[in-house]
Amino acid sequence: MKILVVGGGGREHAIVSALARNSENEIFSVMGNRNPGISCLAREVKLCKETDISRIVSYAQKTGVEYAFIGPEAPLEAGVVDQLESVGIDCVGPTRAAARIETDKAFCRDMMELHNIDGCPKYRVFKNPGEAISFINDHDEDLAIKPIGLTGGKGVRIMGEQVDRAGAIAYVKSLSGGVVLEERLIGEEFTLQAFVDGTHLIPMPLVQDHKRAFDGDLGPNTGGMGSYSMPDHMLPFVSETDYKKALAIMKSTVAAMERAGHPYKGILYGQFMNTARGPKVIEFNARFGDPEAMNVLSLLSSDLSDIVMKITTGSLSAADAHFDQDATVCKYLVPSGYPDSPAQGDPITIGTHTGALLYYANIEDRQGKLSTLSSRTLAFVGVGPTLEEAEQRAERAASAVKGRVRYRHDIGTRALLERRIAHMKELR
Repeated sequence: MKILVVGGGGREHAIVSALARNSENEIFSVMGNRNPGISCLAREVKLCKETDISRIVSYAQKTGVEYAFIGPEAPLEAGVVDQLESVGIDCVGPTRAAARIETDKAFCRDMMELHNIDGCPKYRVFKNPGEAISFINDHDEDLAIKPIGLTGGKGVRIMGEQVDRAGAIAYVKSLSGGVVLEERLIGEEFTLQAFVDGTHLIPMPLVQDHKRAFDGDLGPNTGGMGSYSMPDHMLPFVSETDYKKALAIMKSTVAAMERAGHPYKGILYGQFMNTARGPKVIEFNARFGDPEAMNVLSLLSSDLSDIVMKITTGSLSAADAHFDQDATVCKYLVPSGYPDSPAQGDPITIGTHTGALLYYANIEDRQGKLSTLSSRTLAFVGVGPTLEEAEQRAERAASAVKGRVRYRHDIGTRALLERRIAHMKELR
């Protein structure tokens, strides 16, 4: 298979690594900054903006790739799939219209309401900031404040936790577009990702991400500081009934998109809040999560290129994707000052990481010397028969890195997991 992977982060390194397990695949890459891990695996790399659609299409035609795998959300919003498919290149990724499930939060909520899809919280869409502010002033309940468009995982503010009423109003005023105001969901978050071919859906192991910057779930939201999964592919605070409801929501969403004339192909990411009333949809993403892709693709024992072909031909079946029965723990290293004022250009040295997989993200490699850039630097994924072993492998690798970077030590620890379990028991 000749395949183009668009994107240059940790998620895309995981995608390329999974594709490279089949030595017959020829992998080409388009990215904004050179990812040293992808560069080692790809036959050729094109450096350009990941939203420069005309250059991406031209490069795809020049290299003669048959398929494209789209990593980030921005090129999906820009219509890269539409343009690639118009020249005969099949894609793992939804069209621009179907990607609105992530890129337009108002579209997503209205779609769920129109098709009576379970798990939709109470919400209101406001195109006018003044009307949103009036709503905030008239309601005492805690609210989730969400810009309608893309925010890189950092745009949500919770009135009642992160900001007070005055802060919520100031945040709405600062937004350039519309806003969705939703009831605040209380519970434990989990992620369910799935391969989708327009009709059929194959779920992947459940993962829990950690957005907050510091240990103990403190500090501002980030793009994700790390994540973990369990050997049985479930999470101990998600019951079998919860899981079935979440999977049914995903299937209903795919069916609704097909009925609406926007068949969904690619990776569907469901971020759920497990509440006292069962799972509720925080959001859908139109691609793999970052870091969650690193957890599930590290476990994938099937040939990803076969799954790519099945997605593009609409012939997916449950037999096409198998995952090892191991636990995973992903720990992201980030520059000093991240996320508010990340330090760039600081040198780092990677130590011994035997037993952990290394995925490069936003990092510069100049003649073998690594240094930080403006976002998450690199991640280690520990894989093991138990959560404890996986966490220890990730922790040993992360702690061996020298330089002005930091990471969360508590991700994947039994103590943090027990707090999640106890919290869910309190709610129920």
